[in-house]
Amino acid sequence: MSEKSHVISTLVEHKPGVLQNVAGLLNRRGFNIDSITVGTSEVEGLARMVFVVKGDEKVLEQVIKQLHKLVDVVKIKDLDPEYVLKRELCLVKVKTTREKSRSEIIEYADIFKAKIIDVCDDFITMEVTGNPEKIDSFLRLMKPFGIKKIARTGPTAIARGHH
Repeated sequence: MSEKSHVISTLVEHKPGVLQNVAGLLNRRGFNIDSITVGTSEVEGLARMVFVVKGDEKVLEQVIKQLHKLVDVVKIKDLDPEYVLKRELCLVKVKTTREKSRSEIIEYADIFKAKIIDVCDDFITMEVTGNPEKIDSFLRLMKPFGIKKIARTGPTAIARGHH
């Protein structure tokens, strides 16, 4: 069986310690969380926790079984990669010591629909959202200019349509 990324969406009790319990449980069982996002959900008192784990189907099955053991976990769904919408937010600060580089960075930001959120003499800070592949592509283009800092949320996801 091949190893792949699995996006798991859970509804959990929205109270202190739940994130720590989930992360701790998976850590104790030897599962690595590639990314995790948590926020309020459409159900009052519940939060949506979306995380990405890598592994084969057996790993996915074990992760889901372990999550079911936690009292604070209300619902678990492995999102089908064909029907998932993934988005992530990235803040990136890039060096702009030359006028030519500043205009090129602004052009790339426009192409990627990145929003310029701060400008100073030597740096431009941008906000870019989209699927993880888009973020990766944007960062590859920014690298030659000199990336000073990156802050990425990791993907959050929701099922497409009626899924």
